[in-house]
Amino acid sequence: MAEAERIIGTPDTPEDSGERASATAPRTGRGRRIAVLFAVAAFAYALDLGSKLLVVAKLEHHAPIQLAGDLLELHAIRNPGAAFGFGAAFTIIFTVIAVAVIVVIVRLSRKLYSFPWAVALGLLLGGALGNLTDRIFRAPGVFQGEVVDFIAPRGFAVFNLADSAIVCGGILIVLLSFRGLDPDGTVHKD
Repeated sequence: MAEAERIIGTPDTPEDSGERASATAPRTGRGRRIAVLFAVAAFAYALDLGSKLLVVAKLEHHAPIQLAGDLLELHAIRNPGAAFGFGAAFTIIFTVIAVAVIVVIVRLSRKLYSFPWAVALGLLLGGALGNLTDRIFRAPGVFQGEVVDFIAPRGFAVFNLADSAIVCGGILIVLLSFRGLDPDGTVHKD
């Protein structure tokens, strides 16, 4: 009987059971992690898209709305460049970069076994899709569209919810990397 259990992978002793469970623990639930990644991405994308539709309909070509005194205002602008208006002449390059980021995240999802990485990559994916949608479908043309930005803190650049998702995802990835947690669920100590 013990030989048959070894062949089919059933542990012989309780000690073997614990060793094998800990060795395979990071590998369980991959489907749930991928679902989390795409759920977070869908939420971030929908929030960004909805906010931009509302801003274009209600705020564009109107006076800014002051929030929290003069610390924050909602001010609709169109940004052809990257963060802080950098690289306005390179809109097509930013479009290609966004597509590349999306492809890398989708490919990486096949090896994803970490819940925190699923959240981080979901935020990046949702944000990249949000700004890519603007670049594809907004004026002045396909792959040259200007991104709708509207959150304007005093003394800082104007940004949108996609930018926020990208920054939060990036910060989370840096923190996970410093902690030594890899997307496949393994922990390394450097």
